[in-house]
Amino acid sequence: MTRWEPSKFMKADNLQDALPHIWEALQSKVDLMIEQIGDKSPHVAPRDTGKYDDMRHDWWTAGFWPGILWIMYEMTGKAHYKNAAWGWDEKFEQKSIQQSNFHHDVGFQYSPTAVIKYRLTGDEDGKRRGLAAANFLAGRFNIAGNFLRAWNQDKTGWSIVDSSMNLSLLFWAAEEIQDPRFSMIAKAHANTVVDHFIREDGSVNHIVSFNPLTGEVIESLGGQGAAPDSSWSRGASWALHGMANTYRYTGDTKYLRAAQRVAHYFLAMLPDDHVAHWDFRAAESLDGEPRDTSAATCAASGLLELAAALPAVQGRPYRDAAERILLSLTQNYATWDRPDHEAILYAGTGNKPAGQNIDVSLIYGDYYYVEALAKLLGWKSRIF
Repeated sequence: MTRWEPSKFMKADNLQDALPHIWEALQSKVDLMIEQIGDKSPHVAPRDTGKYDDMRHDWWTAGFWPGILWIMYEMTGKAHYKNAAWGWDEKFEQKSIQQSNFHHDVGFQYSPTAVIKYRLTGDEDGKRRGLAAANFLAGRFNIAGNFLRAWNQDKTGWSIVDSSMNLSLLFWAAEEIQDPRFSMIAKAHANTVVDHFIREDGSVNHIVSFNPLTGEVIESLGGQGAAPDSSWSRGASWALHGMANTYRYTGDTKYLRAAQRVAHYFLAMLPDDHVAHWDFRAAESLDGEPRDTSAATCAASGLLELAAALPAVQGRPYRDAAERILLSLTQNYATWDRPDHEAILYAGTGNKPAGQNIDVSLIYGDYYYVEALAKLLGWKSRIF
């Protein structure tokens, strides 16, 4: 017998009626994940084994599992979530003084660990580590092209849409120590996202290559999408959520309208079950193309940010859309049928062009699922 009762929500007609039961089941699921995952740093769980891998601590996804734990702690007040999450930011700090590959995604690592830890507990080490990460991220800013450099190695002029989600770390640092340099950099990069990543129809580029000396745009690259002119759905979710967050910090309607443009495109491209294919332009027909539940969860959380940013009547369509996505994920893509499975959602797509991580569970998909449900239940500690 499982520790949850999905019969209470698997046939619900709307998310609101099912939400209390989903949250109860989710607590039991995460409790079991704590036992199963242990000290691992999870990224991918194959469908057949259901076992999360154990990635190095400078891998971009390393903050999402402790991020789930911190949300569960804030929402429930149960100490075992805090205890399981506590040491992760120290692990990142220790890795940072060794040879490592930290890059533009330090927001994904430190915001759901050090920053939320400081917000919830007042831990001064969490604050210090979060500010150090913000300094590191700010140091990647290219002043000629007004962009945050992506990755390391030889990609000096590359920037990616994923960085939209890391800007919150800079905005938090600006507020925390009253230093506008951080927010200036964040807004400059956000402007570049609006100008060069978000297309007129609301689809997005994944990678834009700049001349690092002059700032001139060289070309757009397909990255993890099917082609340079295709429409990678998780890239759209990064832009949607990231620009909604940027509006929350700045109040500049330019970012709100950009988020809305991406949201309208994203929602218009969804199939009947409201869960995105991995690329909306992968082929003439998307029949048989894999879904990406991680794109769906990140978009759902971003749609809730949009709803919160607008008057109730204007925001309601975004909230309703997020609830439809989350209900479909809950009823059609979750692992309730497999207590041995260490993840929450099936059917994530990591990098299809590279043939990597197709139809798997992804820890960031799990994270944004928890985050979105927590927002619907009143979670306030926005860290992205």
